[in-house]
Amino acid sequence: MTDRPSITAFFPACNDAGTIGSMIVSVISTLEEITDDYEVIVVENGSTDYTVDVLESLARHYEHLRIFTHRKALGYGGALRVGFASATKDLIFYTDGDAQYDPREIKLLIPALADDVDIVNGWKIDRGDPLHRKIIGRIYHHLVKFLFSFQLRDVDCDFRLIRREVFAVIDLESDSGTICLELVKKLQDARFRFAEVPVHHYHRTYGQSQFFNFPRLWRTGVQLIQLWWKLVVRREHIGRIARRRAARTK
Repeated sequence: MTDRPSITAFFPACNDAGTIGSMIVSVISTLEEITDDYEVIVVENGSTDYTVDVLESLARHYEHLRIFTHRKALGYGGALRVGFASATKDLIFYTDGDAQYDPREIKLLIPALADDVDIVNGWKIDRGDPLHRKIIGRIYHHLVKFLFSFQLRDVDCDFRLIRREVFAVIDLESDSGTICLELVKKLQDARFRFAEVPVHHYHRTYGQSQFFNFPRLWRTGVQLIQLWWKLVVRREHIGRIARRRAARTK
């Protein structure tokens, strides 16, 4: 990695009007310390508050900011897929637009991206959520770690720095929150190398979680079983990974 790497930072945002502005300003000021070659992408995902107004205002002031707005919600996975596909720099950093992570802590990830590392994954020092969410999150963590044989300390930490070239080898299909499991599982099965760094996780100060409600938890459970069947039982992605790797070495 060069001393001044090229970086795309992107945020999926849904009803994050109260936080997305500070996230953008913070990450731009941080990236300016790290590199001269960067862009910031926000994938707005069917917001019903004034998120779009905030983004359009900021886009008039920051030339490095690109926004993608979608009146029809894409789902969390759909928003991530748009962000990954739209990134143009060598490294991709992403986290959520709700400010539960501090984008300035990208500076903690950069030193861990050694030449033999492809992904730097954050792990939450302490989860800044109500008790019931901590309990549900803990159960979810142990369940998916067992089902998918994950080796990471914190699979559910959406604070990652990824080499863009990995997406020439893996592809993503999920539209829901299970995309994080799909991403890590495919990266792991493709034998890309991870490093892990502790990061802070804060209480939500604006809006409500898009995930922690019982109808969505039920749908996520169904999608989890479907994903497990595709990636652990059928394992069709292994052949695609091998073919793409072979094509890149020709």
